[in-house]
Amino acid sequence: MATAPAAASHNLYDVLKRGWSDPARTFMKLLDGSTISYEQVEGYTARYANAIRERGVNVGDRVVVQVDKSPEALFLYLGCVRAGAVFVPLNTAYTLAELEYFIGDAEPALVVCDPSRRESISNIAGKSAVETLDAAGRGSLHDLAHAASPRFATEPRATDDLAAILYTSGTTGRSKGAMLTHGNLGSNARVLAETWGFTRDDVLIHALPIFHVHGLFVATNVILASGAAMIFCPRFDPDVVFAQMPKASVLMGVPTFYVRLLADPRLSRETTKGMRLFVSGSAPLLADTHRGFSERTGHAILERYGMTETGMNTSNPYQGGERVPGAVGLPLAGVTIRICDPETGAVLAADDIGMIEVKGPNIFKGYWRMPEKTAAEFRGDGFFITGDLGKIDRNGYVHIVGRGKDLVITGGYNVYPKEVEAEIDAMAGVVESAVIGLPHVDFGEGVTAVVVREKGAAIDERAILVALESRLAKFKQPKRVLFVDELPRNTMGKVQKNVLQATYKDLYQPLHKAG
Repeated sequence: MATAPAAASHNLYDVLKRGWSDPARTFMKLLDGSTISYEQVEGYTARYANAIRERGVNVGDRVVVQVDKSPEALFLYLGCVRAGAVFVPLNTAYTLAELEYFIGDAEPALVVCDPSRRESISNIAGKSAVETLDAAGRGSLHDLAHAASPRFATEPRATDDLAAILYTSGTTGRSKGAMLTHGNLGSNARVLAETWGFTRDDVLIHALPIFHVHGLFVATNVILASGAAMIFCPRFDPDVVFAQMPKASVLMGVPTFYVRLLADPRLSRETTKGMRLFVSGSAPLLADTHRGFSERTGHAILERYGMTETGMNTSNPYQGGERVPGAVGLPLAGVTIRICDPETGAVLAADDIGMIEVKGPNIFKGYWRMPEKTAAEFRGDGFFITGDLGKIDRNGYVHIVGRGKDLVITGGYNVYPKEVEAEIDAMAGVVESAVIGLPHVDFGEGVTAVVVREKGAAIDERAILVALESRLAKFKQPKRVLFVDELPRNTMGKVQKNVLQATYKDLYQPLHKAG
């Protein structure tokens, strides 16, 4: 009797591993000259899978991770995936007060943090185990992994099983946990690798953080899916980027990267001649930046569009089409995008502006423990309502023109104004506040607070900024605090943030003209 063939594994790790044609090839090049092969990735990730099992993490359990970028942090991510755990990365800038909410909401079996925060996090971790990893990849979890077996039988997972939860801004200021499945992440990695022409000969300069979609699921997963290599940079540093470009073929970055490279006299056709691709995402790329980069280097930056809940949805063409400044390109293979009337849901014609709605294998499963919110964000036919306003032109290119959801995107990070406003409004001497995003050449948008003081109150800009330092992550903190007698309102009493944005639209421009 013939034996039925074994079903293909849908575990993200196994899906990515299919791209590794030669285990001896280099996966990671470190700045000190050392390398890590794909064969070593297999062993290191097995050790971390065994280590978290030893700490009581079972299939489906959450692992909350707030650590600095290191190779070991990536191995922990892949170890969690292999073990069938749910990886929950958190921005390293989050304060203890913010962390308390995430731990309470995710209810992880394990929290991994910097050694310096172990005691304070243990005090809010409840029943969760707490282990450590530092910026050098050392700590108690490293020690456990080092002592563990380099062999691990990767857990079989279905496409619909959770691989990760990433927290994103919520409508009340409370973050929502976007549930991403093995199928979401695996399909997106494969499509992007094909769309952008990745082969095993590519070398990516990886200078992005690894606690959000861009650095973790786009940059890292695409490299793994294509069996390519990365130059591992702890952070973005123009000196390092220019030094590594002769050895690389691709750079992925946020618009801030390209603004800073443009400001550097070393950027030229000569210094970028060995590169084949520059990708930008996480925030809108100014058309001026796109044109300036092209003029200096001969390379047209490839802009794409994605979000925490969906991974990548669109991309400007790698070949066979124009990369349009200000456009985020065409829908990826398998992804359907439509523009709808925000009120009626009716599908709109080409060039009409409305709500962007998306459907495809990349769309998340829903919000963690928020069934009502999940239901509200999906149409009956399965399309996800992104909250972004845009249009599709007559050539099929998607353009983002604004956001229905009241988000500020600064340096590639989402900031929900309500959260910042709540902290400011609670301060003595403040009547109310409105937080807006204003055009900022370096960060895309600068978080800005407009505050109404109580009569006779002495509170000033510095007092508010100092008070927020311990309450909010640095990227959420306003760059400026402005004071007004009253906030503009419409006839329904709603604060007109568009009026504030028009009034102060040039606030940050003199900074850049002078600098």
